[in-house]
Amino acid sequence: MQSGGDRYVRFLAMAVAVALALCAIGWLPTLRLAGRTATLSMIAGIAIVLISAAMAGALLTMVIAETPEARMRKSGLAMAIRLVVVVALGVAAVLSGEFATSPLLLWIGIAYVALLPLEVRLAIYG
Repeated sequence: MQSGGDRYVRFLAMAVAVALALCAIGWLPTLRLAGRTATLSMIAGIAIVLISAAMAGALLTMVIAETPEARMRKSGLAMAIRLVVVVALGVAAVLSGEFATSPLLLWIGIAYVALLPLEVRLAIYG
């Protein structure tokens, strides 16, 4: 069985790969539909979700839960942390005025959905 650190590194590598794939797939459509400022918003939105996923993954891999009930609580807490971090960073990004709001929120939603299966897999299988 792998250690928590090894599982976390594997999770982060997969999350970064998904984030990079989203950037590659979304770059040209975002640029054409909304312009250069929207591509910066796309990158910021994906980065926000990647940060939140990294925090949730850290909780899932570093905190030991012996019983099934404790593992369920840990998974629920990880989901809550992920959501709170996304909302907090998303609100901060919108209020900063540095990013185009619509593309930022769109890419936060897309990235959140794209990275969620990795977190669920980590919670279930470790």
